[in-house]
Amino acid sequence: MQDNQDTPLAIIVMGVSGSGKSSIGEGVAARLGIHFIEGDALHPAANVEKMSKGIPLTDEDRWPWLEKIGQEITASLAKGEGIAVSCSALKRTYRERLRASAGGHLYFIYLHGSKELLTKRMGERKGHFMPASLLESQLETLEVPTGEPGVVTVDIDDTIEAIVDVSVSNLQAVVSN
Repeated sequence: MQDNQDTPLAIIVMGVSGSGKSSIGEGVAARLGIHFIEGDALHPAANVEKMSKGIPLTDEDRWPWLEKIGQEITASLAKGEGIAVSCSALKRTYRERLRASAGGHLYFIYLHGSKELLTKRMGERKGHFMPASLLESQLETLEVPTGEPGVVTVDIDDTIEAIVDVSVSNLQAVVSN
């Protein structure tokens, strides 16, 4: 699938920790036949260390990480290849910076869930550096992308397969407009 200007798809699968960005991003990328990048893998070591200690990231911590994600998107589109990246993209300014990296050709799948469901999912994760204690700070930081261009909102209270189905279907509707 390409957007309506024949540009390969660039997608950010966004939401707070525990929303399923990685699982849904992998599923969407596989379904669309595009490359997937785990955004957490692009964090500088200092960010991972802070988060693993339960210390929320600041904007200053996030800018280099967002720059790296933007570079990956730019490089993929320059090669004519589609890409999906998992990235919390909590603030509109972060999303705007990512949109600029993609030359405006960037879509977001916003994974939305209740605080209770997110807390439950974070408690069930094994081996992830992000402690459940940081969920509250992420929810406080989150600027919901309602009304922004190229955003589809998907509720996460379902199976991974069903969430991927709804994500791809809703994305196709937005891309074709």
